[in-house]
Amino acid sequence: MPKEEAIKKGPPLAPKGHEKKIWCMRLSKVGRTNRTRMVLLSFLAVIGGPEPARTQTQASEVIRQGYFRAVGEFFAVPSSELAILNEWQLDADEIPVVLFIAERAGVSPEALVALRRSGRNWAELATRYGVNAAVLHVPIPEQSSAGKIAPLYRQYRSIPESGWADIQLEPAEIIALVNVRLLAQTLGISPAEVLAQSEAVDSFVKLFGELIH
Repeated sequence: MPKEEAIKKGPPLAPKGHEKKIWCMRLSKVGRTNRTRMVLLSFLAVIGGPEPARTQTQASEVIRQGYFRAVGEFFAVPSSELAILNEWQLDADEIPVVLFIAERAGVSPEALVALRRSGRNWAELATRYGVNAAVLHVPIPEQSSAGKIAPLYRQYRSIPESGWADIQLEPAEIIALVNVRLLAQTLGISPAEVLAQSEAVDSFVKLFGELIH
């Protein structure tokens, strides 16, 4: 099996005032949520006893907050500003997409949130800001399954890399690619493993919970 390629990082964008101070990508570090992972596991072990119905909600909230913490670490969002992510009133899976496109395009995350909430989908917004399939591509071994986005990876594999920018992405594919990158980097596992396990869940927040166990 060929060795998996390193996930590519685009050229850094220069900060633009206070709006850009927290959006610096750090793709070279792996496994930076180990402490978060241990805290979550300890808490889940404690609440895993009696009264499962009552504690299930607690566990779900802990996993959700752990996911946001991973997002914050990946995008270098200070812990004091993590609460802002919850105020955007988007599905949790979409939060890293906001930050990814904002970082790549040099635009305000709040502006993207406003556009998304006005009815624009992520395919439209990614096209508008030049974040194409080549930028979003996450390398996996040739033989690996790409799970729910297997049709997209068939396109990647069937055309030269020079043509990837012309691939038309679906909103769900954009969400998946950003989240696969996020979870692989922060949990220190391969993108191929994240994609393979994503088939069994309906959200990347739930997948985060599965992967930390």
